[in-house]
Amino acid sequence: MCGIGGIISLAGEQLPNLKYNLEVTSKLQHHRGPDGQGIWQHPRQIVGFAHRRLSIIDLEAGKQPMTDNLGNWVTYNGEIYNYIELRQELGEQNFVTHSDTEVILQAYRKWGTDCVNHFRGMFAFALWDEANQRLFCARDRFGIKPFYYTIVNNIFYFASEVKAILPFIDSIETDIEGFQDYLTFQFCLAGKTLFKDINELQAGHDLTIQNSSLKIKRYWEVYYKLDFNHTEQYFHEKIQYLIRESANIHLRSDVPVGAYVSGGLDSSIVASIASEKKPDELVGFIGKFSISSDYDESPYAREVANWRGFQLYEADINVNDFIHNIQKVIYHLDYPTAGPGSFAQYMVSQLASKYRKVVLGGQGGDEIFGGYTRYLIAYFEQCIKGAIEGTMHSGNFIVTYESIIPNLVALKNYKPLLKKFWSQGLFEDLDKRYFELINRRDGFNDEINWGELNDYSPYETFRSIFKGKNVQKESYFDSMTHFDFKTLLPALLQVEDRVSMAHGLESRVPFLDHPLVELAATIPSNIKFKDGTMKQVLKNAMSSVLPPTILERQNKMGFPVPLSEWIKGEAKEFIYDILSSSNALNRQLINNQKVLRQLENEPKFGRKIWGLLSLELWQQTFHDQQSTYQKLIQV
Repeated sequence: MCGIGGIISLAGEQLPNLKYNLEVTSKLQHHRGPDGQGIWQHPRQIVGFAHRRLSIIDLEAGKQPMTDNLGNWVTYNGEIYNYIELRQELGEQNFVTHSDTEVILQAYRKWGTDCVNHFRGMFAFALWDEANQRLFCARDRFGIKPFYYTIVNNIFYFASEVKAILPFIDSIETDIEGFQDYLTFQFCLAGKTLFKDINELQAGHDLTIQNSSLKIKRYWEVYYKLDFNHTEQYFHEKIQYLIRESANIHLRSDVPVGAYVSGGLDSSIVASIASEKKPDELVGFIGKFSISSDYDESPYAREVANWRGFQLYEADINVNDFIHNIQKVIYHLDYPTAGPGSFAQYMVSQLASKYRKVVLGGQGGDEIFGGYTRYLIAYFEQCIKGAIEGTMHSGNFIVTYESIIPNLVALKNYKPLLKKFWSQGLFEDLDKRYFELINRRDGFNDEINWGELNDYSPYETFRSIFKGKNVQKESYFDSMTHFDFKTLLPALLQVEDRVSMAHGLESRVPFLDHPLVELAATIPSNIKFKDGTMKQVLKNAMSSVLPPTILERQNKMGFPVPLSEWIKGEAKEFIYDILSSSNALNRQLINNQKVLRQLENEPKFGRKIWGLLSLELWQQTFHDQQSTYQKLIQV
């Protein structure tokens, strides 16, 4: 894995201090590539690239920025897993190195900007085409690898991490619409970030700059065109084949590979298949909180490790780890996203980096196959509605209330969410009901200075995604999973990328392979969500690689963090100091004096204080350090 960055004049004019500014971009991403760096400048100083290298292959073979000696230059972060097949297709005689970076250059020479449709993998790259005087950038289909950009004074800046762009913007400010997204979902929508004027290139999109014009387009989409022509057994066999194939190509590595093992279905599948392929190499990693069994899933992870016979390393995370590392987590995230799991993942990645440079994870399975408990909550309500209206057996529902009842035990720990959900409406339009299920904004009161916000509506942005033209409207289940696939998943992948890169670790996610994702989108919900059992089709397909304990489990936790206990105990003084500093008490958007009064009221598994604390640490880390960043480019 690596860090990339670049600068280009939109007007084609010479850029002053280009090399120095590229070096600044590189230095701010040193942790992404501690094994080496490279700088390339165009002879006319109109464009330049920076690259940091994490060496998991021969360092010289993959040296970047790389050229094809025909005027094309590329800086690239990621892995093209089908590089062997592409080399054969493109002609082995055309290659000088063994690097997949060169595959991108050769693929671009053959297919032009359509090259991205030939890649299987995770990637973010920028390619300068000298013949056409064109900058071509692209990000992988799922947003596994990051790409941020801004335009200042007709100059385009891009990097793997926002912090590498901050020295070049006029002032570090909060994006008001991104802030409202964050309050609502704990992540931003539609390419926004929490930084004003800094955007991310969205997953499955490419970006072209030519003739002073910037154009962005989607090159890949997932279509939920349901396949009613095949049997359940057919889908089981296809899933098993595609997961194994994906796992096998994700295991292509010149160094030993490890795996995150959470005790859940997805990571257990990945680790089990990897242990079959590399039985003498694989080791597993898990984090736990010994404060309570409510925060400890290690017994399930041990079950998988013992069943497959690989060693499991455990990170026992405590409040001191939180106090000493939470500011580092926010720094590496660039801006807060998703939930407190980012801290826990940071600690597990730290452990994994001591033993491996490459690690596999189960990210993506919940969004592809429907693994979040809220899907059961939302569908349970619709079953009740259908039963009352007498439409349950009319074909509009994929499960009946009779069949869903045995699975409601999974809602045991979700009573507070159910109470809140049903207090805010009942039996309304499907998009409104799902929005209320995931909406966190209503939990905020006068801690937010609401008068500072604009009339932007996160709901309308949500609705445009939830009702996407690529989803058939008759499937409520697909609409829910599709929204999470397009929004929550990229946020979780942001966490995955940053916490692994913080420790010089390459994280790979075999579930996010587009043939598998495209197949899953065609599986009818009566198979995918059979009898109201979450991820039923995945369980049936992969039952042979899992111990019964994992298959039968109905109480997956999702890596909760005991923040509410720490707030009221050993971390109280630490958090109080953060929120009571002079800067914290004078924020434009948040009234931290009122946040302080809420510390003792945070419920178990609550995320309100986490969200507000993260925002304050973010502002201290970046907003309050604006002059420090600006000084970096003062020659």
